[in-house]
Amino acid sequence: MPSSDPKQEFKLLCPAPITSEECIVLAHGGGGRMTSRLIDDVFAPAFDNPYLAARHDSAVLPTGACTGSRPRIAFTTDSYVVQPLIFPGGDIGTLAVNGTVNDLAMAGARPRWLSAAFILEEGLPISTLQHVVQSMRRAADIAQVQIVTGDTKVVDHGKGDGIFITTAGIGEIEHDLELGPAGVQNGDIVLLSGDIARHGTAVMLQREGLGLEGPTIASDCASVADAALSLIDAGIPVRCMRDLTRGGLATALVEIAVGSEKHIHIQEDKIPVQAEVQAACELLGFDPLYIANEGRFIAFVPLDRSDEALALLRQHKDCRDARAIGTVRDDRPGQVSMRSVFGANRLISMLSGEQLPRIC
Repeated sequence: MPSSDPKQEFKLLCPAPITSEECIVLAHGGGGRMTSRLIDDVFAPAFDNPYLAARHDSAVLPTGACTGSRPRIAFTTDSYVVQPLIFPGGDIGTLAVNGTVNDLAMAGARPRWLSAAFILEEGLPISTLQHVVQSMRRAADIAQVQIVTGDTKVVDHGKGDGIFITTAGIGEIEHDLELGPAGVQNGDIVLLSGDIARHGTAVMLQREGLGLEGPTIASDCASVADAALSLIDAGIPVRCMRDLTRGGLATALVEIAVGSEKHIHIQEDKIPVQAEVQAACELLGFDPLYIANEGRFIAFVPLDRSDEALALLRQHKDCRDARAIGTVRDDRPGQVSMRSVFGANRLISMLSGEQLPRIC
């Protein structure tokens, strides 16, 4: 009901648009249906080329003059605008390194070099910048990558939200696998590297100052490169990998189902969610399937190698709770379905809006 006070201002909390899409809204950056539409309608027509058309986390490029040469490299870029800048389990610096490293790993590349560009707001404490930069250095050391070039710009107070960071990365591809949705086959098993929804939940609780009872929920922000590449190094014919950032597990699965023209069926009781994360989501009305992660990925592997792949993942510290959560079918191309804990099946789709803006 509208306020009787004409001075009372209301803020629209739902970032989904309610009118025509003549302007950018928050949902365009949420990784869901509106992000896809923006790419299809604006960016893809303007920049159309075969590398971009692959719609991968990274572009896979030849290194020689001949486009069919080997070895190949992966190249990716990403920007980070998270608020707050520092949150339980990480900060904008760890996000900037790990997010780019993980995108390279999802293309099957071994991350090697990063660039880092900073947009700093006038008035930012130098101590905050030092904290972020040192976090980046530690994350880069863990991921065994070097930050080899960069740029810095400063904008007027009130126009930069503290820090924005853009990172780009290059990785080396040392195998002949062609990873992507097109490689997914009937009968493949979907592996999930660990529990979901911690990053987005941690950022949201910190941002809103919500002190829930129980253990502090910390972001899962971490490099997944070692775990992902261990599957390839072991000779497992991985079909496709995707890290679960904006839009969460649900969006990643839908994108792969559409790209592969396969039906992906998952089981809710196989998807690990920490009890405190589940409680926070239920209290606030969020679905863990759509909440962003920054240290989780899915991998599609053949059935006969799935047990081996799962065992390999569980050898890594951040993947000890890895699970097999579903299978690939061909009966309903382009769809994702889930068997709930109550035994009912439901379709999983992309969100039109965005549950949690500004979480990466």
